[in-house]
Amino acid sequence: MPDRPGPGFGRTAVAALPDRPAVLDDAAVAALLPERSPRGHKGSFGKLLVIAGSLDYAGAALLVARSAGRAGAGLITLAVPESLQPLFAARVLEATTMALPEDDVEEIDPEPALARILDHEHDALVVGPGLRPGLATTELVRSLLTVAGEADEIDAAPIVLDAEALRSMATMDRWWDGVRRPAVLTPHPGEFARLRAGSDGPIADDGDVSSDDDARLAAARSAAETWGSVVVLKGARTIVAAPDGAAAIAPFENPALATGGTGDVLAGAIGSLLAQGLAPFDAARLGVYLHGLAGDAVRERLGDAGLLASDLPDGLAIARKRLAAIAERKGGGKRLGFAALGPRSEPGREADPAAVPTAAPAPAPTSAPDATRDVR
Repeated sequence: MPDRPGPGFGRTAVAALPDRPAVLDDAAVAALLPERSPRGHKGSFGKLLVIAGSLDYAGAALLVARSAGRAGAGLITLAVPESLQPLFAARVLEATTMALPEDDVEEIDPEPALARILDHEHDALVVGPGLRPGLATTELVRSLLTVAGEADEIDAAPIVLDAEALRSMATMDRWWDGVRRPAVLTPHPGEFARLRAGSDGPIADDGDVSSDDDARLAAARSAAETWGSVVVLKGARTIVAAPDGAAAIAPFENPALATGGTGDVLAGAIGSLLAQGLAPFDAARLGVYLHGLAGDAVRERLGDAGLLASDLPDGLAIARKRLAAIAERKGGGKRLGFAALGPRSEPGREADPAAVPTAAPAPAPTSAPDATRDVR
């Protein structure tokens, strides 16, 4: 097949440096796809609860819900302030809505809201996109970080923390202490800097976490270890870091993604994969890669400008289908995504990730896009 700037043409080669993690590629990420049983039903593929949205930022919540569905979640519930529930119920088709009690118009009452959230069956949470800033939001986020009201830390539903949730956490002293649920934090460089500055102790000298890949990697690893959570440091060549020091770097540099709402799509994708049973580090790596592939596909059609966040969710499903086809070729037809049904695998046969065919790397562009642009 001749070389062409197809999906992935926004990727760049990353030079091998000491202690550099492997760059994510099709083969590595395809092995992370959760199985899709041919006898599955909507309850089999994860229940995601999204706590997001306000009158000024209604679109953020809608983008999270749509992208979660396109990434494969079986059931999605959008929890919003009760005064806004009619607005959101009129806009969503596949997701259901849940009213959260208020103590003022659009102001969530944290204690009864928490009780309603914990009483609602869910496998994972996304918290933050489009929430109204304020003390009530901060208290709700603080309560959701812990596992109070749930069986124990092991059984606690994992959580994606984005946008206003991260800004709220930056005001809390040592929010990472105590028994907490598994979490994926998805800050852009500005949010990341606020979280680091708000950490108790000397302010970390992280360097340029927008455009210096080495500084981004070191800072993300340090933060993940300190906070005990998976950190997705967004931007050109997004970094995914785990508390145990494991890390991965995405190959994508795509200035078309530097537009409002694209980060909400990423949060929905990662939350969806958590709900489908992936571990936080796996869900973050797969979500970042699907998001990058979807962005590259839109960039191929529209160029470096003009992408809308609402262009991305459908691309998540297409990207997942592509990765599923790669994994199924190795797995003898094991259903991992939305690819065409192939021969049934032998009972108990598992895919060997190391033997999944590796996609040919895309050629590096002659002039790389501005790496300081980040996913918002």
